[in-house]
Amino acid sequence: MSINNRISEIEKLLNKRIFDFELLSDSFGMKCIKVKTSDNKNNIVKFYKNKNYTFNAIKAETENLIFFNNLKINYFPKIINNNDDYLVMSYIENDAIKPSITKNDFLEAVTYLHSFSNEKYGFQFDTQIGGLRQKNKLNTDWVNFYRDERLNYIFELINTDEKMDKSINIKIEGLINNLENYIPKNPKISLLHGDLWEGNILFSNLKFSGFIDPGSFFGHNELEVAYLRWFNPSFIDNDFLEKYDDVITIDKNYLTYEPIYQLYYSLLNVYLWDRNYIDDVIKLLKKIKI
Repeated sequence: MSINNRISEIEKLLNKRIFDFELLSDSFGMKCIKVKTSDNKNNIVKFYKNKNYTFNAIKAETENLIFFNNLKINYFPKIINNNDDYLVMSYIENDAIKPSITKNDFLEAVTYLHSFSNEKYGFQFDTQIGGLRQKNKLNTDWVNFYRDERLNYIFELINTDEKMDKSINIKIEGLINNLENYIPKNPKISLLHGDLWEGNILFSNLKFSGFIDPGSFFGHNELEVAYLRWFNPSFIDNDFLEKYDDVITIDKNYLTYEPIYQLYYSLLNVYLWDRNYIDDVIKLLKKIKI
């Protein structure tokens, strides 16, 4: 069904007439559009192109946003309406103008999010990342959670689909089997955005304006720090770790296991986007020195 054919259904959810729309993304079987209504307001709408999913990432995102809305964490879109087919939410003003340094408004948002804690790692439901189910079975052991629900999970998905080179797989298997020797065993439990890369962080005229597309869970905050640093966006400057550490302490050995945390996101890119990201996997394995 084309977007034009869906407009009337979306209008019913908004209870307003739509006079313009813009396609923002079309990936993982989902479309995301920006609609402008008759009262000159913008909203964001997400829906699947076809109902052939085994895991509904849009419903998972809806639950995730409800979680943030209930906590009154105001960095995320507000839900306007939703049903089994659509998620309609508020639009956060943003542009392509991003700061060239880590500014306090963004740092405060990240550290505030990370200040929320929990008794166990994981989440009360499975969340999404790039349309993929992100398993969140609750666990009191961080090594087990990161091994079973993150690293080994995506590693097995890749090799079920199309195996990577044997030399790469042997190294990753060795890391997974001995993970307790590489990462902190039970770090403080923090609330994470879950998919905190540059595209999900919004700015407007150099000022932080909000987060989108969460895939949250409770985990080690430094996992998210590692992801933020991985692609080296302009607003994560050379002093980011020091600035973050002024608010939430970074472990003195963090840099030794940073590439192990980045490996998860690299493997996600291999599975979700392009097998050319295997080159990044190789680079990270060299940093880990296995």
